[in-house]
Amino acid sequence: MRERRWIILADDGRHVTVGRHSDPCEDDIIRAGEALRAAGHGGWLAILEGVYYGDGPVTIMQVREIASPTTAWGAAVESFHALRGGIALPPRP
Repeated sequence: MRERRWIILADDGRHVTVGRHSDPCEDDIIRAGEALRAAGHGGWLAILEGVYYGDGPVTIMQVREIASPTTAWGAAVESFHALRGGIALPPRP
């Protein structure tokens, strides 16, 4: 089943869901950025679409930076897919 969810994507490819059936509130986004910085990571607010569970394909669309990343967006997405072991779809035009 394809779904859409808001995630925080760390610069090392790890992620956490912050909204699935509703948009995340600004306070949650700010706290996530603070937690990333406190742990020595950077990251972005992003939207993940696709088959989250299993081996299905997903796309990740950057919404905005929330903590100064130490890697490029593309490298973080590649790390996400490597950690997940899933199939990446090309970005939408």
